[in-house]
Amino acid sequence: MALEDLQALERDHLVPTYARHPVEFVRGEGTRLFDEQGNEYLDFLAGISVVQLGHSHPAWVEAVTDQVARLAHVGNLYYSEPGIRLAQRLADLSLGGKVFFTNSGAEANECAIKLARRHRAHGDIVVVEGGFHGRTMGALSATPQEAKQAPFAPLVPGFKVVGRGDPQALRDAVDERTAAVLLEPIQGESGIHPLSGEMLRAAREAADAAGALLIFDEVQCGMGRTGAMWAFEQEGVRPDVMTLAKGLGGGLPIGACVTSPDYGDVLQPGDHGSTFAGGPIVCAGANAVLDVIGEPGFLASVRAKGEVLRSGLERLGLEGVRGQGLMVAFRHEDAPAAARSLLLDQRLVVNATGPDTIRLLPPLTVSAAEIEDALERLGSAAP
Repeated sequence: MALEDLQALERDHLVPTYARHPVEFVRGEGTRLFDEQGNEYLDFLAGISVVQLGHSHPAWVEAVTDQVARLAHVGNLYYSEPGIRLAQRLADLSLGGKVFFTNSGAEANECAIKLARRHRAHGDIVVVEGGFHGRTMGALSATPQEAKQAPFAPLVPGFKVVGRGDPQALRDAVDERTAAVLLEPIQGESGIHPLSGEMLRAAREAADAAGALLIFDEVQCGMGRTGAMWAFEQEGVRPDVMTLAKGLGGGLPIGACVTSPDYGDVLQPGDHGSTFAGGPIVCAGANAVLDVIGEPGFLASVRAKGEVLRSGLERLGLEGVRGQGLMVAFRHEDAPAAARSLLLDQRLVVNATGPDTIRLLPPLTVSAAEIEDALERLGSAAP
């Protein structure tokens, strides 16, 4: 089907919530994407940090294909090994408690919000300016961005907002009525803004003093994206609850709400549920992702490649270069136009997060040569 035909069908049959670029991707291999005409693109977005191992990684394909051939779905009323084994691995690798599986990051954050309210009934949840936690009503209410919230008021009540760089305001906002502090260690959708170690420590100290939960949203910055398995390891501040999604499934829709041991039994039978979550196919894919990310030297290579990417962007004279590992951004005065031009003229897939930020999230398996290729394409683009 030609691109023009797809665009016509979209106009007639899809709710118009996405501003799509005029490209149809039909195949992927590693860090490369191919359109319907056979043109090759360099993918430095990875489906917004989803295709963590690149496209069609052999180990991931084998695991998913094998599971598809054996069992697709049974639901959570019965036992299925891939999901239970994945829960054990995630808990052992992170907070040591228990796991609730979801289908997305927004759903993982909904679970965390419900867990916080179960922990302290009617309690407020403190969130940070510039954060993004999803588009469902609870997660949206935790996302203090006026443009996203205003059309859908009234929102879920009980959220308090503090400044991104104001540890004292965070301390002042947390009291005996606070159920949780919810934040991203590195804010992704607002433009790759790492929160300072001081801010994270203030959140931990304030939550401890008030008996509130500290929840880290690592939907975008987790799963090795920063060069550590979890972003919280970079500053040594450990949360009580962590939410995951995006790169966890390697391309399949899965999220997780992970607890520390003290909070694994806060939610009781009947408190929460999901028809599809934790199914054997998506969990088989996630187990394969963990296998690869856990290989010796893998995370060290992510850190090293991140340094090459950031230093290369600075060498090009780009402004506002920031990020950790392979989660990087820079400033551009017209980011949406630049992202479109890079896609259509340079065949480099990137993303504009707002009017003045270009975001780069290549697969963690990107090679040094591919990073240099991307830098060359960026350098060739018109300023």
